[in-house]
Amino acid sequence: MLKASEIRSLACTDLKGRWLEAAMLTFVYMLIAACFSSVIGGVLDLVIHKGVGSIVSILLLPMGWGYAMTFVFNRRGDSNAFGLGHLIDGYKDFERIFMTLLLQLVYTFLWTLLLVVPGIIKRLSYAMTSYILLDNPELKGNAAIERSMAMMCGHKMQLFWLYLTFIGWAILCIFSFGIGYFWLCPYMQASMVRFYEQVKGEYGQKCCCACA
Repeated sequence: MLKASEIRSLACTDLKGRWLEAAMLTFVYMLIAACFSSVIGGVLDLVIHKGVGSIVSILLLPMGWGYAMTFVFNRRGDSNAFGLGHLIDGYKDFERIFMTLLLQLVYTFLWTLLLVVPGIIKRLSYAMTSYILLDNPELKGNAAIERSMAMMCGHKMQLFWLYLTFIGWAILCIFSFGIGYFWLCPYMQASMVRFYEQVKGEYGQKCCCACA
Protein backbone atom coordinates (compact mmCIF):
# COMPACT_ATOMS: atom_id res chain seq x y z
CA MET A 1 0.00 0.00 0.00
CA LEU A 2 1.36 3.42 -0.93
CA LYS A 3 1.99 6.05 1.73
CA ALA A 4 -0.40 9.00 2.04
CA SER A 5 2.24 11.34 0.60
CA GLU A 6 2.69 9.06 -2.42
CA ILE A 7 -1.05 8.89 -3.02
CA ARG A 8 -1.32 12.67 -2.89
CA SER A 9 1.59 13.01 -5.29
CA LEU A 10 -0.11 10.69 -7.79
CA ALA A 11 -3.34 12.67 -7.38
CA CYS A 12 -1.48 15.85 -8.32
CA THR A 13 -0.15 14.07 -11.40
CA ASP A 14 -3.69 13.08 -12.39
CA LEU A 15 -4.84 16.69 -12.08
CA LYS A 16 -1.87 18.19 -13.90
CA GLY A 17 -3.15 20.63 -16.51
CA ARG A 18 -6.73 20.14 -15.32
CA TRP A 19 -6.79 21.90 -11.97
CA LEU A 20 -8.82 24.83 -13.26
CA GLU A 21 -11.42 22.55 -14.87
CA ALA A 22 -11.76 20.59 -11.66
CA ALA A 23 -12.01 23.77 -9.58
CA MET A 24 -14.71 25.21 -11.85
CA LEU A 25 -16.73 21.99 -11.67
CA THR A 26 -16.37 22.02 -7.89
CA PHE A 27 -17.65 25.60 -7.78
CA VAL A 28 -20.70 24.70 -9.90
CA TYR A 29 -21.39 21.59 -7.83
CA MET A 30 -21.17 23.49 -4.54
CA LEU A 31 -23.31 26.31 -5.92
CA ILE A 32 -26.06 23.94 -7.04
CA ALA A 33 -25.93 21.99 -3.77
CA ALA A 34 -26.10 25.20 -1.72
CA CYS A 35 -29.00 26.58 -3.75
CA PHE A 36 -31.08 23.42 -3.46
CA SER A 37 -30.22 22.67 0.16
CA SER A 38 -30.35 26.17 1.62
CA VAL A 39 -32.56 28.24 -0.65
CA ILE A 40 -35.08 25.77 -2.07
CA GLY A 41 -34.96 23.55 1.01
CA GLY A 42 -35.52 26.57 3.28
CA VAL A 43 -38.48 27.76 1.21
CA LEU A 44 -40.08 24.32 1.28
CA ASP A 45 -39.65 24.17 5.05
CA LEU A 46 -41.52 27.44 5.40
CA VAL A 47 -44.22 26.85 2.78
CA ILE A 48 -44.95 23.14 3.20
CA HIS A 49 -43.62 21.68 6.44
CA LYS A 50 -40.43 21.78 8.46
CA GLY A 51 -38.22 18.87 7.48
CA VAL A 52 -39.26 18.78 3.83
CA GLY A 53 -36.10 20.70 2.96
CA SER A 54 -34.01 17.83 4.32
CA ILE A 55 -35.52 15.58 1.66
CA VAL A 56 -34.16 17.94 -0.99
CA SER A 57 -30.66 17.51 0.45
CA ILE A 58 -31.00 13.74 0.39
CA LEU A 59 -32.12 13.86 -3.24
CA LEU A 60 -28.77 15.47 -4.06
CA LEU A 61 -26.91 12.26 -3.15
CA PRO A 62 -26.74 11.08 -6.80
CA MET A 63 -25.26 14.43 -7.83
CA GLY A 64 -22.57 14.08 -5.17
CA TRP A 65 -21.87 10.64 -6.57
CA GLY A 66 -21.61 12.06 -10.08
CA TYR A 67 -19.18 14.73 -8.89
CA ALA A 68 -16.93 12.15 -7.20
CA MET A 69 -16.96 9.90 -10.25
CA THR A 70 -15.64 12.66 -12.52
CA PHE A 71 -12.27 12.13 -10.86
CA VAL A 72 -12.40 8.43 -11.70
CA PHE A 73 -13.11 9.33 -15.33
CA ASN A 74 -10.22 11.79 -15.29
CA ARG A 75 -7.88 9.14 -13.89
CA ARG A 76 -8.97 6.79 -16.68
CA GLY A 77 -8.21 9.29 -19.41
CA ASP A 78 -11.61 10.81 -20.20
CA SER A 79 -10.87 14.18 -21.84
CA ASN A 80 -14.36 15.38 -20.89
CA ALA A 81 -14.19 14.08 -17.33
CA PHE A 82 -15.01 17.46 -15.79
CA GLY A 83 -17.96 18.18 -18.05
CA LEU A 84 -21.09 19.39 -16.26
CA GLY A 85 -23.08 16.51 -17.72
CA HIS A 86 -21.39 14.05 -15.37
CA LEU A 87 -23.07 15.71 -12.39
CA ILE A 88 -26.36 14.07 -13.40
CA ASP A 89 -24.88 10.62 -14.11
CA GLY A 90 -26.19 9.35 -10.80
CA TYR A 91 -29.76 10.18 -11.81
CA LYS A 92 -29.51 7.99 -14.90
CA ASP A 93 -29.39 4.97 -12.60
CA PHE A 94 -31.31 6.70 -9.84
CA GLU A 95 -32.85 3.81 -7.93
CA ARG A 96 -29.61 1.81 -7.60
CA ILE A 97 -27.37 4.79 -6.81
CA PHE A 98 -29.80 6.66 -4.56
CA MET A 99 -30.98 3.69 -2.51
CA THR A 100 -27.43 2.43 -1.93
CA LEU A 101 -26.11 5.83 -0.86
CA LEU A 102 -29.17 6.42 1.32
CA LEU A 103 -28.66 3.04 2.98
CA GLN A 104 -25.01 3.90 3.56
CA LEU A 105 -26.04 7.23 5.11
CA VAL A 106 -28.59 5.57 7.40
CA TYR A 107 -26.12 2.91 8.56
CA THR A 108 -23.47 5.53 9.31
CA PHE A 109 -26.00 7.65 11.22
CA LEU A 110 -27.19 4.70 13.31
CA TRP A 111 -23.64 3.70 14.21
CA THR A 112 -22.86 7.30 15.15
CA LEU A 113 -25.84 7.28 17.55
CA LEU A 114 -24.02 4.59 19.54
CA LEU A 115 -20.76 6.52 19.81
CA VAL A 116 -18.73 8.83 17.60
CA VAL A 117 -15.84 6.39 17.15
CA PRO A 118 -17.96 3.48 15.81
CA GLY A 119 -19.57 5.97 13.41
CA ILE A 120 -16.15 7.05 12.10
CA ILE A 121 -15.01 3.45 11.72
CA LYS A 122 -18.11 2.53 9.74
CA ARG A 123 -17.79 5.63 7.58
CA LEU A 124 -14.27 4.49 6.69
CA SER A 125 -15.53 0.95 6.03
CA TYR A 126 -18.19 2.21 3.63
CA ALA A 127 -15.88 4.70 1.86
CA MET A 128 -15.39 2.63 -1.31
CA THR A 129 -19.12 2.08 -1.92
CA SER A 130 -19.52 4.86 -4.51
CA TYR A 131 -16.63 3.59 -6.61
CA ILE A 132 -17.90 0.04 -6.37
CA LEU A 133 -21.26 1.19 -7.75
CA LEU A 134 -19.45 2.58 -10.80
CA ASP A 135 -17.27 -0.44 -11.50
CA ASN A 136 -19.88 -3.07 -10.61
CA PRO A 137 -23.24 -2.12 -12.15
CA GLU A 138 -24.69 -5.43 -11.00
CA LEU A 139 -24.19 -4.52 -7.31
CA LYS A 140 -26.48 -2.37 -5.21
CA GLY A 141 -27.61 -1.85 -1.64
CA ASN A 142 -26.06 -4.09 0.98
CA ALA A 143 -24.05 -6.00 -1.63
CA ALA A 144 -22.10 -2.86 -2.62
CA ILE A 145 -21.67 -1.77 0.99
CA GLU A 146 -20.45 -5.21 2.05
CA ARG A 147 -17.96 -5.23 -0.83
CA SER A 148 -16.62 -1.91 0.46
CA MET A 149 -16.29 -3.35 3.97
CA ALA A 150 -14.36 -6.32 2.60
CA MET A 151 -12.06 -4.10 0.54
CA MET A 152 -11.39 -1.77 3.49
CA CYS A 153 -10.49 -4.59 5.86
CA GLY A 154 -7.02 -3.68 7.11
CA HIS A 155 -7.04 -0.29 5.34
CA LYS A 156 -9.27 1.88 7.51
CA MET A 157 -6.40 3.40 9.48
CA GLN A 158 -4.57 4.21 6.25
CA LEU A 159 -7.59 6.07 4.90
CA PHE A 160 -8.06 7.87 8.20
CA TRP A 161 -4.45 9.03 8.06
CA LEU A 162 -4.90 10.16 4.45
CA TYR A 163 -7.84 12.30 5.58
CA LEU A 164 -5.76 13.77 8.41
CA THR A 165 -3.02 14.89 6.00
CA PHE A 166 -5.47 17.33 4.40
CA ILE A 167 -6.26 19.18 7.65
CA GLY A 168 -3.43 21.66 7.17
CA TRP A 169 -4.65 22.51 3.68
CA ALA A 170 -8.20 22.90 4.98
CA ILE A 171 -7.03 25.41 7.59
CA LEU A 172 -5.16 27.39 4.91
CA CYS A 173 -8.34 27.47 2.81
CA ILE A 174 -10.11 29.30 5.63
CA PHE A 175 -7.67 32.19 5.20
CA SER A 176 -8.49 32.31 1.48
CA PHE A 177 -12.13 33.08 2.38
CA GLY A 178 -13.06 29.58 1.25
CA ILE A 179 -11.83 29.97 -2.33
CA GLY A 180 -9.08 27.44 -1.72
CA TYR A 181 -11.69 24.72 -1.21
CA PHE A 182 -12.37 24.76 -4.95
CA TRP A 183 -8.88 23.31 -5.34
CA LEU A 184 -8.70 21.29 -2.14
CA CYS A 185 -11.83 19.26 -2.93
CA PRO A 186 -10.45 18.07 -6.30
CA TYR A 187 -7.14 17.27 -4.58
CA MET A 188 -8.94 15.11 -2.02
CA GLN A 189 -11.22 13.47 -4.58
CA ALA A 190 -8.32 12.58 -6.87
CA SER A 191 -6.47 11.14 -3.87
CA MET A 192 -9.50 9.02 -2.99
CA VAL A 193 -9.53 7.59 -6.51
CA ARG A 194 -5.88 6.61 -6.17
CA PHE A 195 -6.61 5.07 -2.76
CA TYR A 196 -9.50 3.12 -4.26
CA GLU A 197 -7.24 1.76 -6.99
CA GLN A 198 -4.82 0.53 -4.35
CA VAL A 199 -7.38 -1.29 -2.21
CA LYS A 200 -9.18 -2.60 -5.28
CA GLY A 201 -5.94 -4.10 -6.57
CA GLU A 202 -5.15 -5.74 -3.26
CA TYR A 203 -8.70 -7.05 -2.90
CA GLY A 204 -8.51 -8.54 -6.42
CA GLN A 205 -5.25 -10.30 -5.56
CA LYS A 206 -6.76 -11.77 -2.39
CA CYS A 207 -9.76 -13.06 -4.33
CA CYS A 208 -7.49 -14.65 -6.94
CA CYS A 209 -5.42 -16.35 -4.24
CA ALA A 210 -8.59 -17.63 -2.54
CA CYS A 211 -9.84 -19.11 -5.80
CA ALA A 212 -6.51 -20.70 -6.70
